[in-house]
Amino acid sequence: MSSAAVPVGAILDVIGDAALDVVGDLADVAVGHVTHNSQDVPASSMFACLPGATADGHDFAGAAVAAGAAVLLVDHPLDPAVVGATPQIVVADTRAQLGPIAAVVSGNPSRQMTTVGLTGTNGKTTTSLMLAAIFEAHGWSTGVIGTLSGPRTTPEAPELQRALAGFVDAGCQAAVLEVSSHALALRRVDGTEFDAVVFTNLGHDHLDLHGTPEEYFRAKAALFAPRFAPLGVVNVDDTHGRLLADAAAQPGEFRVVGFSIDELDELAVGATTIRYRWRDHQVDVNVGGTFNVSNSLAALVVATELGIGLDVAADALRSLPTIPGRFETVASPSDESAPFTVVVDYAHTPDGLDEVISSARAVAEPGAAVVIVFGCGGDRDHAKRPEMGAAAASAADRVVITSDNPRTEDPPAIIAGILDGVSNELRPRVTSNPDRREAIREALESARPGDVVVIAGKGHEQTQDLGDRTIDFDDRVVARTLLEELS
Repeated sequence: MSSAAVPVGAILDVIGDAALDVVGDLADVAVGHVTHNSQDVPASSMFACLPGATADGHDFAGAAVAAGAAVLLVDHPLDPAVVGATPQIVVADTRAQLGPIAAVVSGNPSRQMTTVGLTGTNGKTTTSLMLAAIFEAHGWSTGVIGTLSGPRTTPEAPELQRALAGFVDAGCQAAVLEVSSHALALRRVDGTEFDAVVFTNLGHDHLDLHGTPEEYFRAKAALFAPRFAPLGVVNVDDTHGRLLADAAAQPGEFRVVGFSIDELDELAVGATTIRYRWRDHQVDVNVGGTFNVSNSLAALVVATELGIGLDVAADALRSLPTIPGRFETVASPSDESAPFTVVVDYAHTPDGLDEVISSARAVAEPGAAVVIVFGCGGDRDHAKRPEMGAAAASAADRVVITSDNPRTEDPPAIIAGILDGVSNELRPRVTSNPDRREAIREALESARPGDVVVIAGKGHEQTQDLGDRTIDFDDRVVARTLLEELS
């Protein structure tokens, strides 16, 4: 890794006045690893006791000490009968201190690279990979952390800082991070120093955590502050983006650069490509979908603000690799398998569905239909289900509602929640089948020449969580297999 064990004094310097008390002797204590997992406690570890929704890390402090923890981070002193003489640093909020501590123990890796963080409901993954491609074309080896790189969009602070340190060790000059609202609410990126932060848009998502749309927006907006970055790049075509741009700007401390598709000329969007002129440059993007216009523009604005030439950035977008499960074309009329287009996309919010259907409509043949297959994840935000049903039924010509990752919920109950948002007059265009493979088959069988079939919700995912088991399931593979059978 990028750093050896650091004296505990360096950690106390980071905590500062937040340290309420120290219990025990910290002399000669050095920390080389920070963890909140009592099963991951190598030598010279600090174990952070994090209160959680279902368990309290303080209850595992004894196990961490038995495994060899050198020091504990706690929000109240623990009984020596449980933790022995292991020193304890007492703070009011262990989670708030975990990120900065993990950063200093990992050698503050974000300072050693050009680091960019992206947040928003939709578009984070696509924009991050576009930006990474531009950085690579500029000669900066780039690490990416996000939806495609691990089980969490943004890892917990210790894992995040170790991943960044790993990028430094690998010789990266840049890092691009997707920053989720969970990560911001749970302080996972505290201690990370960005050169720029990006806001893509805000829709309905994650209200199971945040409670209200206002709290969801507040979590996203927290990234746009001088303690994280000197520069914010904001999509001002989005209502919340305009609010954020106005509220976040702080002369001399935090600069905001807004971007809008109104800046573009000669815009043309296809199923697999986008073309426009921006700042007198021709830009060709090797991905389709109207929503990817804003994503590509965000990447260009960040790159140019960081000093990368527009020619270099445009060339990178022209040769952009396929972005897994992001308006990814599985079949098109040029293929032998089908006289229609099939697209797989990760859209899993009401706004995301509306955008992907609009993009499909833009590339469908005149008078042709847009067919969409989608579901909603189990054990997640119930409130968005009827909204997704309403969005799909009002925008698409035919809708097949199915399972996503039902987890521990009953798939027909999830489907019923989606159908609650579909008005009676639109019900004739909607069918349902909890078997996702059969739902995709139904959509493909109904498609006619020139139509576009969108399979939404899972995108790049290669498994399906059925609660009692996890099965192999990749929408792209399933669609191709079914197309071969049907042809």
